[in-house]
Amino acid sequence: MSATAQPARFVVGTGRCGSTLLSRMLAQHREVVSLHEVFTGLDWGQRFAEGTREGAEVAALLATPNQVMTDVLSRGYRAEEVTYPFRPQDRYRHSDPLPWILVSTLPALSEQPDALFDLSMVWLQARSSAPLADHYRALFAFWARNAQATVWIERSGSSVDYLSDLLRLFPEAKVLHLYRDGREVALSMREHPFYRLAVQLYYGKIPDGVDAADDSVEGVDRLIRAWLESEPPVELFGQYWSEQLVRGLDATQSLPGSTLHTVAFEDLVVQPEEVIAQAADFFELPLESSFARRAADLVRGLPATRFNLLDAASAEALTTACTGGFAALARNA
Repeated sequence: MSATAQPARFVVGTGRCGSTLLSRMLAQHREVVSLHEVFTGLDWGQRFAEGTREGAEVAALLATPNQVMTDVLSRGYRAEEVTYPFRPQDRYRHSDPLPWILVSTLPALSEQPDALFDLSMVWLQARSSAPLADHYRALFAFWARNAQATVWIERSGSSVDYLSDLLRLFPEAKVLHLYRDGREVALSMREHPFYRLAVQLYYGKIPDGVDAADDSVEGVDRLIRAWLESEPPVELFGQYWSEQLVRGLDATQSLPGSTLHTVAFEDLVVQPEEVIAQAADFFELPLESSFARRAADLVRGLPATRFNLLDAASAEALTTACTGGFAALARNA
């Protein structure tokens, strides 16, 4: 079966839940190409829009830089998810607005991501009008063929938040939901510059001593730097984790077991060979005898816990903020 004709396959999670590791493990299968971060940084109003689009419109959507990413990278912050190489011979520098699919998607597919970007843009621009889902399926199959793979699996950070939209576009999709203790996720998000900026921006939290009404270039820069340099209340990130999870799990209520598979991050790192083999079965990957062992070799054990380092008041506030997410997980167990 061609990569176009197969059911869509997605790994979804809240962000900072271990889905990058899981994607890298799945990519150890010789028939699989893991597509990283295709959707999260796209325009929220356009990425899952109804109706038809010209291929050139989809190309423009995928090439549009994400403002949060630009704000963070241009101010000297880094994160492991950004895999564009920024070598002297590459097209972009850290200070440049970076086309979204060059942030993580294409660098995982080619050692020459700029060349693959150009090829992808030309290929998309030649496509006639079609629903977005058709464009995405065809593009993902194009990338799979380019990587000499037959199966694509897409994973984006915070994708559980828009799972209902994914299922609307891809009703036949097989979805693996990876979750992690929300308290550890929240603490990881607070330490991560992109989430630190994005979550405070999302909730409209203004750091002390900053005039949010100052819309001058200098005023906006002060605000962004204050967001990046601050240490906001950790319960803000617990709330974000919880609200994402509740929305995502609501979208799974009508899914049969054959199209939804749930994995705990803690199980993945404690029993990696067994869990990845189960994931391969769920995604109906071709049998490959050494795949699970190669995938398990990528695991380095459970990260050190952060929650037990909190003072009692912060620990209580964070646990309370995560209550809704924990309850949603229990209902869906």
